[in-house]
Amino acid sequence: MTPIKRTKSLCPVCGKLLDAEIIEEDGAIWIYRTCPEHGYAKNLYWSDAEMYRRFDTYDRVGRGVENPNVDLPGECTTRCGLCANHKSGTLLANIDVTNRCNLKCEFCFANARACGYIYEPTFDEITSMLALLRNEKPVPCPAVQFSGGEPTMRDDLVDLIKKARELGFSQVQMASNGVKLAQNPELAKNLREAGLSTVYLHFDGISKETNPLLEKTSLPAIENCRKVGLGVVLVPTIIHGKNDHEIGGIIKFASKNVDIIRGINFQPVAFTGAAKEDDVLRERVTIPDITRCVEEQMGGKLKSSDFYPIPSVMTICDLIEAYTGKPQIMFCAHPHCGAATYGFVNDEGDLVPITRFVDVDKFFAEANVLAEKFKTTGKTGKYLAMATGLGKINKAVSKEEVEGIRIDLKKLIYDALVKHDYDSLGKFHENALFIGSMHFMDAFNYDTERVSRCCIHYATPDGKLIPFCTYNSGPTYREAVWKKGAKPLSE
Repeated sequence: MTPIKRTKSLCPVCGKLLDAEIIEEDGAIWIYRTCPEHGYAKNLYWSDAEMYRRFDTYDRVGRGVENPNVDLPGECTTRCGLCANHKSGTLLANIDVTNRCNLKCEFCFANARACGYIYEPTFDEITSMLALLRNEKPVPCPAVQFSGGEPTMRDDLVDLIKKARELGFSQVQMASNGVKLAQNPELAKNLREAGLSTVYLHFDGISKETNPLLEKTSLPAIENCRKVGLGVVLVPTIIHGKNDHEIGGIIKFASKNVDIIRGINFQPVAFTGAAKEDDVLRERVTIPDITRCVEEQMGGKLKSSDFYPIPSVMTICDLIEAYTGKPQIMFCAHPHCGAATYGFVNDEGDLVPITRFVDVDKFFAEANVLAEKFKTTGKTGKYLAMATGLGKINKAVSKEEVEGIRIDLKKLIYDALVKHDYDSLGKFHENALFIGSMHFMDAFNYDTERVSRCCIHYATPDGKLIPFCTYNSGPTYREAVWKKGAKPLSE
């Protein structure tokens, strides 16, 4: 059988880096490799080969970073830092600010009780990590997420948020279980005033069975954020047979609360730690499974075809860069790392996907033509090209309201590029719901090609930036980083 691609992967047993092949079989995509010690392994990569091929058409390799953090010999994933061969800059940085937590989630590996020690960088260490990210070239990292553990366990969290804003981060996020946000209404207010942009709220379902925290934690936390205008993104960890039947219900819940819930980021469970092959076979979810559940459970109001891979928006990045002449953030993640769409909630409360009133592929095609014209003309010529190009772009958009929704993309782009007026971008997000899925890898589906394209990086106290999936599933980077800064549990 001819492989679609050749790459490197990990032995699911010992973690050894191995040659691997990605192959289509029975309508799905699989990853194969053989370990000299533990033998042959075949694991599911993507459950829908047709969707895999569609996403592949949007592939786009980035330009990497000009100032890598390490210069070490060895193969990919053995020299992370970032190295000079990494192909994507940092779109979003994670900083583990503590591993202390006030919950005991069974699938979580990032807590002090499971580790047996405390990991909690000092304020100055975190400040150094933030500065490292803002010094990245050619484009400083624009967004940081404080994670853990549970970040609200730190007493200086407000000061950390202020420091991130002071250093120039346009987006400051916090991943949280919501316990303290629910218990203390003042906390949301203090975080918002400090400059926190968004709470990434752990939210596994809409029933007691799937989300035991719903009534006493999740709902009060959302309400306390609503009172102070602190945006929320729901983050459900999706496990087959446990909560995948509530994917549509989560979207409907978010739609009803679109005034404060900005989006949903479905995360298929990653099998780290002591996971066994049987667990993977029983509980594995891939991105096509998520979009299939969306379509079925939303009665076709949202479809798999409404979802696009992350690098599909590179056309917009090119357009802005070509017009301004300045390097821009590049959304050059691997096309099989994530999928997303936008939905707009109309006056009746119905969710209308952006693809119902925008021909997305036509829009991207015309935007790409305009970007190429910007590259070959002077300042005056750019205005003429803009006038012609925006007219063609607007033909990709319905001139009529569709189920109560109408978007003027021509005005949005003109206001942003020419007038530097971003109010229209804010209006675009009114009643808009981002619906996405990021499938972080584990040892069973690990692909170094995806790692080399990763744009979500962990900053570490020793001045390195580690790709997300390597940090959590590769050769024990998280464990090494945390143990280096470990303190006894008694502290």
